[in-house]
Amino acid sequence: PPLPKFINQTPTVCERELCVFAFQTLGVMNEAADEIATGAQVVDLLVSMCRSALESPRKVVIFEPYPSVVDPNDSQALAFNPRKKDYDRVMRALDSIASIREMTQAPYLEIKKQMDKHDPLAHPLLQLNISSVCSFILFFSQQQLKFMHTPHQFLLLSSPPAKESNFRDAKGLFESTFAFHGSHIENWHSILRNGLVVASNTRLQLHGAIYGSGIYLSPLSSISFGYSGMNKKQQKVASKDENAANKSNIHLQSQKKGQNPQFLQSRNLKCIALCEVITSPDLHKHGDIWVVPNTDNVCTRFFFVYEDGQVGDTSINTQDPGIHKEILRVIGNQTATG
Repeated sequence: PPLPKFINQTPTVCERELCVFAFQTLGVMNEAADEIATGAQVVDLLVSMCRSALESPRKVVIFEPYPSVVDPNDSQALAFNPRKKDYDRVMRALDSIASIREMTQAPYLEIKKQMDKHDPLAHPLLQLNISSVCSFILFFSQQQLKFMHTPHQFLLLSSPPAKESNFRDAKGLFESTFAFHGSHIENWHSILRNGLVVASNTRLQLHGAIYGSGIYLSPLSSISFGYSGMNKKQQKVASKDENAANKSNIHLQSQKKGQNPQFLQSRNLKCIALCEVITSPDLHKHGDIWVVPNTDNVCTRFFFVYEDGQVGDTSINTQDPGIHKEILRVIGNQTATG
């Protein structure tokens, strides 16, 4: 089937200064900020990722692209300039965004007014934080993958149309399967803008590349949870009796939080992605560690977020027929990827 139209409509912003000025002063793609009203949970997640990247000792490497924001008092100058990086000033603007989002659930225009009054750079930064994402992210509360034990589940399509097209071509020649990719939350700010890249032997590499260069995946949730930074105490193996209790707790947690801003008050978010991968000869399997040298052969499909106190089930194996069938069922209900 053809690609969903929304993939082609994903807002992106070129880093060139001319494009930045066109976007912010002429209102090009300004409608992207409307997502604040309809996708608050996604927006709060983006803000949390941005903050984690800024707080990281590796921010010089992973807080990319650095924002370009026109000075509200001088339309010919940049208040945030990639050539003159000021991470502390970006953090102050981000703190303003977070504090206002935590204080009010007012309509978008009212939130914008409060941000402009609090810090004139807060709203432009938020606007750019949304529109610079080169991915389609959609929170879904229905038809979730229950075995992931979190209410925070997102459809994540981070591949541009050309890559999705290449992926489909390869899928016509070979089969595909699913595997997890775990990474610290501080890395996802960049991943959502630059895609999954081969970090091996680059400044982006955080872990060793013992099995060579490529994108590292695993069919086992336990391994990818480890790469996400979730320690053993935060992981669990759920029994059948616990599954029903977990579903109830997740439902109560969602009700309790209601419309409160998600993620902004949590300082310990863990993230894991579920990817679709081409099972071609290029896929190197070293036990439960899979390495994909060709980035075109991996596409993200789902994204899961765990807050303080939440745990992930370490017993998930995407190669289990029941798990595989459930993934295909939910994907079929969310988007056309078959």
